[in-house]
Amino acid sequence: MLHTRLSAAIACALISPSLFASDCTRTSIGHHSLDDLGAGLYLGQFQGGLYPGGENTMPQGHSLLGMQRANNIRPLNVLGQPAAQGRYVLLSIGMSNTTQEFCGGATCTPFSFSGQAAASPDVNHTSLAIIDGAAGGQTAGTWDSPTDANYTRVRDTVLAPRGLSEQQVQAAWIKVANSNPTVPLPAANADAFTLVEQMGNICRALKTRYPNMQQAFLSSRIYAGYATTTLNPEPYAFESGFAVKWLIEAQLRQLAGGGIDPRAGDLSLNVAPWLAWGPYLWADGLDARSDGLIWRCQDLEADGTHPSSLGEQKVGAMLLDFFLTSPATRLWFRADAGAECSGDFNGDGGIDGADLEAFFFVWERGGPRADVNRDGGVDGADVDTFFASWESGGCV
Repeated sequence: MLHTRLSAAIACALISPSLFASDCTRTSIGHHSLDDLGAGLYLGQFQGGLYPGGENTMPQGHSLLGMQRANNIRPLNVLGQPAAQGRYVLLSIGMSNTTQEFCGGATCTPFSFSGQAAASPDVNHTSLAIIDGAAGGQTAGTWDSPTDANYTRVRDTVLAPRGLSEQQVQAAWIKVANSNPTVPLPAANADAFTLVEQMGNICRALKTRYPNMQQAFLSSRIYAGYATTTLNPEPYAFESGFAVKWLIEAQLRQLAGGGIDPRAGDLSLNVAPWLAWGPYLWADGLDARSDGLIWRCQDLEADGTHPSSLGEQKVGAMLLDFFLTSPATRLWFRADAGAECSGDFNGDGGIDGADLEAFFFVWERGGPRADVNRDGGVDGADVDTFFASWESGGCV
């Protein structure tokens, strides 16, 4: 009996938050976020920016391709066949932080992304199913093969009970990391390089398990400067942003004819979804990002690694804003997407030649996005309607 009590006491002590109290004095690690770093260099050799050339905006050709992929997302039945009353799934892939921010529990918390989306009248609550596939402890290596148990778990215990199938999964939010990393950049075996390889494998696994997958949006980790454990502290949280950046750049280069990246592997669109950044979540503690984002100690749990409810709400709001406003997602995420006939066709906030190019790119390929007059067909009448909308800057 004494041994049992002693063992229980030791176990409780090992998980006591007091042993993993955050270091709230570490309000900055002195690095610029990738979006603020821009064309500058990290460690004198790794260029910032979310996209190539130190830019934070997606190259136009890739953006147009993303719109085409969005145009392909449509309601399907469980067999993957088009169906007016069918569904399409946005699925989260990742670890404990991912599931906390995306849903927050068996019944999604109101402050998580899923909870905020459920309460928003702007979100499509008819065709879209927002499903949390992420789970605690599921690091990058548990998702990098289509035979991994995680995919069977998602199929049998997450999708099926909701009357959904793998054939209906068409978009994903990916946020992954490894536990207890030990090698930072610029080492050749740095964790960031390992993550590029693993995420490439994950993207191919997604396309294998979810053959109708069109798009995958990736985010890196939030600030971990307050962390006092080895689970995933800085600089690894920050450097995971480079892994996401390099993965997306690998697809961009390959699609432009630059060949297959040796780390990321084949990312052609027949074996992987179209890739892009989701919201970029990292900021240097209390050193505000140019858009004002900060991470306070109270935004994280006692270990300084996992988000608190405040942190979950912050990420949830960033996710909701992203999916509501991105030109690559608004068509299938917004409740009012079917009524879209704005001259701002690409949703970038301006009305210019880029909207013309975006419209004709989609119009030539057909599909619901190009049916701007909403008559059920894609033809010359849609061109007339678009030009009338484009010239007036609104709907006609």
